[in-house]
Amino acid sequence: MIERHLYKTISQRLAEFPAVALLGPRQVGKTTLARHIVPQGKEEKRSIHYLDLENPRDRARLATDPFEYLKRQQHDLVILDEIQHLPEVFQLLRVLIDADLPETRRNGRFLVLGSASIDLLKQSSESLAGRISHLELRPFDLLEVGAEYPQEQLWNRGGYPESFLARSDPKSVVWRSELIRTYLERDIPQLGPRIPAETLRRLLTMLAHSQGGMLNAAQLARSLAIDGKTVVRYLDLMVDLLLVRRLPPYHINIGKRLVKSPKVYLRDSGLVHALLGLRCVDDVLSHPVAGHSWEGWVIENLLARAGHFVVPYFYRTAAGAEIDLVLEMPGGSLWAIEIKRGPVAQLEKGFHHAREDLRPERSCVVYPGSERYPVGDGIEAIGVVDLMREIAGR
Repeated sequence: MIERHLYKTISQRLAEFPAVALLGPRQVGKTTLARHIVPQGKEEKRSIHYLDLENPRDRARLATDPFEYLKRQQHDLVILDEIQHLPEVFQLLRVLIDADLPETRRNGRFLVLGSASIDLLKQSSESLAGRISHLELRPFDLLEVGAEYPQEQLWNRGGYPESFLARSDPKSVVWRSELIRTYLERDIPQLGPRIPAETLRRLLTMLAHSQGGMLNAAQLARSLAIDGKTVVRYLDLMVDLLLVRRLPPYHINIGKRLVKSPKVYLRDSGLVHALLGLRCVDDVLSHPVAGHSWEGWVIENLLARAGHFVVPYFYRTAAGAEIDLVLEMPGGSLWAIEIKRGPVAQLEKGFHHAREDLRPERSCVVYPGSERYPVGDGIEAIGVVDLMREIAGR
């Protein structure tokens, strides 16, 4: 069994906070993880109450007198799944938590699970400031799956557990296709205005073709026969659902023209490949998206271990100086990371010019190999796994 790296963290946060929010995209394994990490009743003398807020029967328990229902469970742990469907519950949790004096406040009372972004749910949970800890569960990363599985399997299928662990590539593709259908026909319409599923599918497919490209809302709008503001609104919703990442440009005052538009990635490489009809690694490698798909996949793996206090950017000037990923570490130091799919870690002049602009503390080029070696001028070639470990242990 693959052990999720947040397993111990969630237990620790439950011991430190009255409420913990575990957020992540649909089908990433939040419910399965929550059912395993909570204390057992006999060990802690606490019962566990699980409510799925998409289930009408569970919602009915909170319909008449939610305060009284939750108050009765004050010595137990209550898990509230799919919390984005009932965000007003956060106000109620604050009242219940604050019924205790600060010095006698009980931790580990509520574990809420949500399929929306931390930023989206923080708007609803502001009243729980100081009482709730937010964590994000992502698809499987390389350190979680370990050396037992080929690295290319995770890249090709993506990190959603059922996709990654499917018995064959065709079964994995079918699962991902159904997940995309669920998002388009159910999840997105529930959280936003009614949007034609076919329009959203075309937008997602266009984003997959341009994986890692600069956001050009006007061009997307023309292709979809809608206006640019509508495209941005659709993207906002996909970002909130943790399907899309907008990587912002790093800005400094150096007297050069800097690119101002963000780069856009679908966060799971398996969804990129499913949208493009790529069924196996050979299909991916023979497609023009291969390099950009690999780049986005590496970025997601690295950020899975970076933590919330590390801020990711990219850097590009109009003259062509460019760094694929710039990590701003706590304290303000910068790491410059170039990402290459080829077997040899070769760098272009644009990377060296960008380093002169930023003067990063750490510079490296990530490539598919496992050997670490210097490539000159203080730059190191390094594999994805080694850099993930370095970021996690910094």
